[in-house]
Amino acid sequence: MTAPNVQFLFDFGSPNAYLSHRVIPAIEARTGVRFDYVPILLGGLFKLCNNRSPAEAFADIPNKRAYERMEVDRFVARHSLGNYRFNPFFPINTLQLMRGAVAAHKLGCFAPYVEAVYVAMWERGLDMGQPAVVTATLEEAGLPAAQLLATAQDADVKAQLLANTNEAHARGAFGSPSFFVGDELFFGKDRLREVEEEIVRQRG
Repeated sequence: MTAPNVQFLFDFGSPNAYLSHRVIPAIEARTGVRFDYVPILLGGLFKLCNNRSPAEAFADIPNKRAYERMEVDRFVARHSLGNYRFNPFFPINTLQLMRGAVAAHKLGCFAPYVEAVYVAMWERGLDMGQPAVVTATLEEAGLPAAQLLATAQDADVKAQLLANTNEAHARGAFGSPSFFVGDELFFGKDRLREVEEEIVRQRG
C-alpha cells in the first residue's frame, strides 16, 4: 500500500483556502496521508491563465455573490468553523506573505507561520497587507519576524514562489485552493470529499 503524494496549493488571500486548511487535518487523520502545502501567488496564477477573482468575475451578478456567501456559511456550519470571519480589508496583496511562507519553509518554521498568518487573516480580520501588522503578528506567534521578512527578500525565495506558481499553471491549476492527488487535479473546498476519495483509491 503506497500513499499518494497530495499537494495543497494555497494563497493566504483566498478565504476558501483558509477554510480548506481547517478541514484538511480531519482528512489527514482519516486517511493517514499528509498534505504537502505548496505556496503559490494567486495573482500571478490568474495572470498566467487569464482568470479573475470571484469578487471581480461576479461583481455584476448579485445572485451569484449572494449564493457564494450562503455556500460559505453552510461550509462553516457543517465543519463547525465558528472562528471564521471575512477579512474587512479584503482583497489584500499577499506577495510578501507568500514569499514569507517560502522563507518559513527554508527556516524550518513553516507550519506555525502558516497557522499564524491564516488566523490573522481569516479569524482576527487584520490588515496583513501592512508590514507593521505582519511583523507584530509574527512576533506575537513567537516566530523570528525580522529573519523571516529578511529571508523573504532572498533571490532564491522569490524564485521558488515564482516556480511554484508557474508549475501550478503548467499542471492545469487556475486558482486556490487547488489540490493534486498524484496527478489528479481538484479545485475548491467543495471538492475535498472527492480529494479524500481519490486518496483512498490511490492508496489502495
